[in-house]
Amino acid sequence: MTSALLQSSLHSLPLLSRGKVRENYAVGADRLLMVATDRISAFDVIMAEPIPGKGEILTRMARFWFGLLHNVAPNHLLDIDPEAVVAPDERNQVRGRAMVVKRLKPLPVEAVVRGYLAGSGWKDYQATGAVCGVALPKGLKLASKLPAPIFTPATKAELGEHDENISFAQMEQAIGAELAAQVRDISITLYQRAADYAAARGILIADTKFEFGLDESGALTLMDEVLTPDSSRFWPADTWLEGSSPPSFDKQFLRDWLEGVPGWNKQPPPPALPADVIEHTLARYREALERLTA
Repeated sequence: MTSALLQSSLHSLPLLSRGKVRENYAVGADRLLMVATDRISAFDVIMAEPIPGKGEILTRMARFWFGLLHNVAPNHLLDIDPEAVVAPDERNQVRGRAMVVKRLKPLPVEAVVRGYLAGSGWKDYQATGAVCGVALPKGLKLASKLPAPIFTPATKAELGEHDENISFAQMEQAIGAELAAQVRDISITLYQRAADYAAARGILIADTKFEFGLDESGALTLMDEVLTPDSSRFWPADTWLEGSSPPSFDKQFLRDWLEGVPGWNKQPPPPALPADVIEHTLARYREALERLTA
């Protein structure tokens, strides 16, 4: 792992955007350089301290899944060395943590697939017996496996805002019925293929979100990150039990610690992270990578 990167500062390429974790630079008119920093957010608040090596883990995992799932949906990853598109003095900022990708027209929705009841889905089910309008059988518990994966789209929130769950009908209104159905069907197939692969390696993918864009010919293309601990809820299969929330291979440890900080209202500025919280969070990310890609 290279040294921690809280924020990139490339002078050779135009900066287009900074997200919670990734920063996008223009490489000509039709490509992007996506740099995964070591920032981490929780409750939509970016922590002040980095998780050293996290960006490299996310990039390695995304590259792995893009390769494994390339026959399900085309993706935006290009076979171009990120170090070749930046100045020599900037290579250490992109080494191991960046991807050169096609520049797409992003769809304004997130494609969420759930295979288990957790998070906001569990709260929704308790209140309504459904998740985002998708009716489910009675008697399910926290962490119950669903009879079949369900598709529950969400809006893409601006930086610092919360994603908002929407109905499939609302998604159809936003992008059209034909494209919405295509996104739904491909997302469920991607999830099922990944879930089967991960289960054989001791990891349950409780839920995940995909992002898509359209290329210059209008073809639906998988983009951004895919099936990382930042975009998915990974559970160790050997500790899964209906009725309780298993420890996750993601930032749940960080969230749990933050929940216990007296007086913090989940608004900036965040509390300072102790070294042991940083180390434990990184260990969970690293274990997920090793289990899935070994």
